[in-house]
Amino acid sequence: MNSIKIQHLLGYFENFWPIENLTTEMLNQCVLEKKLKKKEKILVEGENCNFLTFVVKGILKTYHIDKKGNQHNLQFTSENKWVTDFSSLYNSLPSKLNIEALEASIILQIKKEDLFNLYDNSPMFDRNMRIITENAFIEQQERVLQHISSTAHERYLYFLNKYPNLSNRISNIQIASYIGVTPEFLSAIRKKTTI
Repeated sequence: MNSIKIQHLLGYFENFWPIENLTTEMLNQCVLEKKLKKKEKILVEGENCNFLTFVVKGILKTYHIDKKGNQHNLQFTSENKWVTDFSSLYNSLPSKLNIEALEASIILQIKKEDLFNLYDNSPMFDRNMRIITENAFIEQQERVLQHISSTAHERYLYFLNKYPNLSNRISNIQIASYIGVTPEFLSAIRKKTTI
């Protein structure tokens, strides 16, 4: 019998390749459910990242703080999306990132050792996660290209396109950090934007 906590995952994986019964049993054993308060962190810069995280409810932000103390939002992760620091997870290095809840959230986590065990013992899980990881890599490439070759207005339109349901759930300060402008400049952009 499937536990309630993994029902979201099983429903999510139906969008890709069907998960075998063995994988369902493995997920029942290893998936951890957590409830996060607003501003609670699941990863702090300098720690090793040891989890792959799936968002059931809420929004998490991934960000970096530079040497001057400025925050740079790299990614927002909402319902039915995955988040981790792949560099830290796969290379066992201290993370350069922070991952924090922007609102009260419910997440599912798979520990690193359990994740690698799933890769080794579940061909369908491995295939699904490969597709998910490849899509995440493509999104990051697009984000970098947007950042280096687009105007602030174009980056804002990209944000609206990428996160269509989040613009009214995320503060202007967070959005401004994501597109690389001040909140005041973002307000000016928003006034000129009609969608």
